[in-house]
Amino acid sequence: MADSLGDKPMEADNGMSTLKPPQTGLKLVHLDLKGAPPRVSYLLEILPLLSHLGADGILLEYEDMFPYEGKLQKLRSPNAYSPSEIKEIMNLARVLHFEVIPLVQTIGHMEFVLKHKMFSHLREMKGFPNSLIPHKKESMDVVKSMIDQIMAIHKDSKWLHIGSDEVYYLGESEESKQLFAQTETTADSLFLSHVKAVANYIVTSYPNVKPIIWDDMLRNINEEKLKESMLSQFVELMIWEYNANLDIDSMMLQIQKYKHSGFSVMWFASAFKGATGAAQSLTPISYHLANHLQWLKVTEALSRDSIQLRGIALTGWQRYDHFSVLCELLPVGLPSLAVCLQALKNGVFSEKEEDFVKKCLGFKTLRINFISTEDAGSFPGSDVFNRVTQIITFMQESIDKLLEENIYIKGWFSNYHRKRKFVHPIIVRHFEGEVRRVYVHWKTAVSELSAALEKIYYPDTVEEWLEEHVHPNLTKLQLFVKDMDEALASGNLK
Repeated sequence: MADSLGDKPMEADNGMSTLKPPQTGLKLVHLDLKGAPPRVSYLLEILPLLSHLGADGILLEYEDMFPYEGKLQKLRSPNAYSPSEIKEIMNLARVLHFEVIPLVQTIGHMEFVLKHKMFSHLREMKGFPNSLIPHKKESMDVVKSMIDQIMAIHKDSKWLHIGSDEVYYLGESEESKQLFAQTETTADSLFLSHVKAVANYIVTSYPNVKPIIWDDMLRNINEEKLKESMLSQFVELMIWEYNANLDIDSMMLQIQKYKHSGFSVMWFASAFKGATGAAQSLTPISYHLANHLQWLKVTEALSRDSIQLRGIALTGWQRYDHFSVLCELLPVGLPSLAVCLQALKNGVFSEKEEDFVKKCLGFKTLRINFISTEDAGSFPGSDVFNRVTQIITFMQESIDKLLEENIYIKGWFSNYHRKRKFVHPIIVRHFEGEVRRVYVHWKTAVSELSAALEKIYYPDTVEEWLEEHVHPNLTKLQLFVKDMDEALASGNLK
């Protein structure tokens, strides 16, 4: 593939007409708030841009950023959005004709609840805070309370996503094993009954709201058992796959299984960032574009069947789970999101779509890996995008090259010399200027990045990102400068 995205039109299928827009339904941008939650002021800046690029709504995964009250107040992050801030988001969404679908986890990925001592007794496994034990009444009470508080603010929502993905160690606690021994319950039936109970509570309490769940826990449940559960009467499925090489045939077989199990309405979920490594810092646009083009092929195949595609959520994961490091920051992933939205909207990513994205984001060129930092764009957060790209691409390389390859540093100011503050002053002239220049350059770049991050993020996010990606390298250079100054000041006197 050429470096420039527009060098060759990238179509979903050679036989797909680019004159007729693909039938993808609603295009939802997933905002994962369990890591690096942006200030609401930034979200208000980018929502109109997302609309212009082709989005129809947002999938809002709150985790600990929702302003829980009462017994659930412990779940709130110190930076949790206030009810008035959430209403600001919803008011703008209304102006943009956006659907806003809140997402609350209800069995798996419950770390933000189960990490707290007051809720730790509701863990499936005592030592692991990821999964809720579903057959305790108090577990359901907590879930119901979370749902009620979210729906009290999201009164107009037509859907509520209740997560239910990656429920690890389900059925492995002693309590669950005893239940299995005394009844015909299995891990699968335990999962299905819990999801049905949660969904039933929603449709009973909020008749105009339809629950959505991720599909992965159903993939290994056989068709007959899934059909017998009648789960399709309670929830809509969101089928997720983030791989650039999504297997069309396998996916269609999975979809057919769900169809025969009773599901006639489905959602898809792709990824525009946060799916290529837990510690990924820069977004590989070509990978995510390929994922969306594969989904378009699935959509085309689906249109020949009797299954209704409700929409597709473009996920943008910020952490793999509550305890993992940050993936790519949202401003860094925005160019990828723009490309993927345009591909979904038009069924192709060709020169026309590339020109539109460049115009929207203020780029002169649009490149797959954005190695060049000379063309930083002019979209909200472009200063963060530019400086993160510069630091991730060049900082470690330039510092390591200076300290490990300079012949004068290697020969006359090794770790041995630094420890004893001993250096030949004539030799220092061969590297002192370069060391100070590189140090000032990166110190300035980091200062500029910090200022840009602080406009978008809360202090804890700024601190985390800098500690992970900047401090290890800058501190190494800073200590070198300190040793060099002390050695020069000593005058090599004993």
